[in-house]
Amino acid sequence: MAKDPEDMPEDMNATKSWAGALGGSPVTGIAAGVMSGIWVVAVLAWVFTVPEGAESRVPGLVMTLLILFLPLALIWVAVVTLRLVADLRSEAASLKAAIDGMRGSFLEARQEIRSVITRPEAPVAAAPMAEPAGSAMAGPASFSSRRDQSLSVPSADRKVALTPARPEPEAEQPALALGTPGDMARQPLSIEDFITALQFPESPDDKAGFRALRLALEDREVAKLIRAAQDVLTLLSQEGIYMDDLRPELCHPDIWRRFSAGERGRGIAAIGGIRDRSSLALAAGRLREDTIFRDASHHFLRTFDRVFQVFEQNASDNELIHFADTRTARAFMVLGRVAGVFD
Repeated sequence: MAKDPEDMPEDMNATKSWAGALGGSPVTGIAAGVMSGIWVVAVLAWVFTVPEGAESRVPGLVMTLLILFLPLALIWVAVVTLRLVADLRSEAASLKAAIDGMRGSFLEARQEIRSVITRPEAPVAAAPMAEPAGSAMAGPASFSSRRDQSLSVPSADRKVALTPARPEPEAEQPALALGTPGDMARQPLSIEDFITALQFPESPDDKAGFRALRLALEDREVAKLIRAAQDVLTLLSQEGIYMDDLRPELCHPDIWRRFSAGERGRGIAAIGGIRDRSSLALAAGRLREDTIFRDASHHFLRTFDRVFQVFEQNASDNELIHFADTRTARAFMVLGRVAGVFD
């Protein structure tokens, strides 16, 4: 379970007490006041106790003021500086605790995503075969909470993301006869679920995200893209590159359609909307030096290209914009830039 900043009082209190010893404690102010008083008394005593005949030793008014107030100013500047340092250390401790909590939540979500992706699919396909007579009717009913069985034609919000290849009319009946129960029960993945799956779940409690991810993994082509994206996102995170930290410059959907049609180079460079120099430099260095990262990146780029060509034919401009803002699309922007897709 990830630690919440409020669940770590001992670490934070230890840091704050140490910082208080520097400047946050009232003792520091009292000590500065005592030192200031001693200095003022010493200067006044020196000025007013000069023996007669030694007037020439008494400095002028300006020098007297400097001697009196300059050390006082230095003392209190030091006190204020120490207090600022104490406040900064306290804020840094709170920020570190918050970052640790966010990192823990991220690792939990990533582990949950990995468990969903690597979960064996055999029990799902075998479930209908374990039933006695009438199992063909029981199979689709077990998925009724996830699929809209009442729709013969998908509605606007259930538009198909990837259109499957349709057999010839005369070959439809034999194909149904040879199909597995899982294939017959499966419905095409909707665009909404496709985009949600490519964004990956936000947290372990993101039920809608995990639902869309499971649906996407039932489609063979989308499952390949999901797994390829998971691999490169994990490798990029090892370099401290997180997609949530990147803010891409979204381009017009027409440019995405030109990319789907096969155009490459500077004409579609606007697709690579990630401009973060440090992230691009880290990714480029890893691409040059790490063969595993290079192979995973090229596999991801090829899979992304192949799946996107099918998705683009069914997607509206607004859906392309939402697609371009997913974590998977951002990873494509980063890797596409460092791999020279837009050169």
